[in-house]
Amino acid sequence: MLEFIPLLDKNSKVPLYVQLYQYIKQKIEEDKIPEGSILPSIRYLSGQLRVSKNTVEGAYQQLIAEGYVASTARIGLKVLPLEKTILSAPLQKQIKKTTEPLENKEEKFYYDFKYGDIDVNSFPFQIWKRCLNKALMNEPEQLSKPGERKGDIGLRKELVNYLFQSRGVNCSEEQIVICSGTQHAISLIIQLLSAEEHSVAMENPSYDGAQSVFNNHGWKINPIGLEKDGIDIEQLQKVKAKVAYITPSHQFPYGMVLPIKKRLLLLEWASKNHSFIIEDDYDSEFRYMGQPIPSLKALDTKENVIYFGTFSKSFTPAVRVSYIVLPQRLMDVYQHMYVNYYQSVPSIIQKGLSIFMNEGHFTSHIRRMRKVYQKKHQTLVNALNKYMGGHIEIVGQKAGLHLLVNVKNRSTKELVKEAKKIGVRVYDPTFYALNESEVNSSLVMMGFGGVPEEKIDKGVQLLQKAWFTEES
Repeated sequence: MLEFIPLLDKNSKVPLYVQLYQYIKQKIEEDKIPEGSILPSIRYLSGQLRVSKNTVEGAYQQLIAEGYVASTARIGLKVLPLEKTILSAPLQKQIKKTTEPLENKEEKFYYDFKYGDIDVNSFPFQIWKRCLNKALMNEPEQLSKPGERKGDIGLRKELVNYLFQSRGVNCSEEQIVICSGTQHAISLIIQLLSAEEHSVAMENPSYDGAQSVFNNHGWKINPIGLEKDGIDIEQLQKVKAKVAYITPSHQFPYGMVLPIKKRLLLLEWASKNHSFIIEDDYDSEFRYMGQPIPSLKALDTKENVIYFGTFSKSFTPAVRVSYIVLPQRLMDVYQHMYVNYYQSVPSIIQKGLSIFMNEGHFTSHIRRMRKVYQKKHQTLVNALNKYMGGHIEIVGQKAGLHLLVNVKNRSTKELVKEAKKIGVRVYDPTFYALNESEVNSSLVMMGFGGVPEEKIDKGVQLLQKAWFTEES
């Protein structure tokens, strides 16, 4: 039986039956409730949602009237086939935006320069398995409990040491909160911020997952343009936003590293405007050129930076573990707001990671992966220069697990399409744009973390033939 979990606001001016109708209608249009599904009975749904039968009946009658469902004898209300033409234009645009990455995942390409994948062949499966077994054996009684609200104390202590040594972040375990992924971390942070105007300044383009969280919480996003060395500080200063979300150590997706001068100006902006900076340090472990630059949090003396990182790139996205370092002035807010919340990351994963770090495996793993990814990075850069030379400019190659290629006088969509024809997958970074008219439309995005090294050269060679054969 279908289970509905709508957020019905009894204090809203919109009647409950309308809220329920709109919820079911949207789920049908998004194919979350597929054709042929049987809706729950009026009695069952009213009991489940703790609303009157009249509320459910009113919602159902409206769905029947608009042709979304029909009553079937002895069965109930059945969802009818939905013609695509009845979808509103805004909804069609929204569905296209949110499902494009899923379509990419379903398509199989022998040469797929996808961002976000790790090198599976280098993952320490046996060591990780031993750490999980130790977690099971050492404190089995703890695994039956939800765990501390902020996260496993052992893992948080390990993160204190790791962040100080690797990123210069000086904090206590009390400031660290373990979260189940980046979007959960951002959602938690947003709820801590009591800005009168719910507006955030974001780099344009920027991580679409973060954009979605801010949108879903009803925040206004102010796109801030990028210069060659990162976010445009002058443009930021003209915006009244009390929060800025930024990826300074490796801008996503353009890849530039914010220089120290701009970092200090950014901190000055936050101090003058009494604003918070959300620092997303998603893949700072992997840097290939120049000297490391301290994180914004390490430079922050006014407690204006909310720092968060993730194990998705440094370890594996499968563990779904991120972490926040809260400024001291938000600690009381957190304690008050989340007093009834449980920890969202499974205890065994947290304890396994704690053991993995405590025994030195994480540091060894990072060192090993730096070498693996640096070799792949260099192979990709060499291949691009070898086969495409003066036709291109490589963007954002100093760090991370992806880079961008600016193909002169060509459109991104055309380049992606031509690559697909010869079995090579490259990606369109304008997907991450808040305002497409203000971003470079001749860039393609190429990830290399999960691409076998032996495929990189051949894949680039094929791209050269697809993109420049007529010119040569």
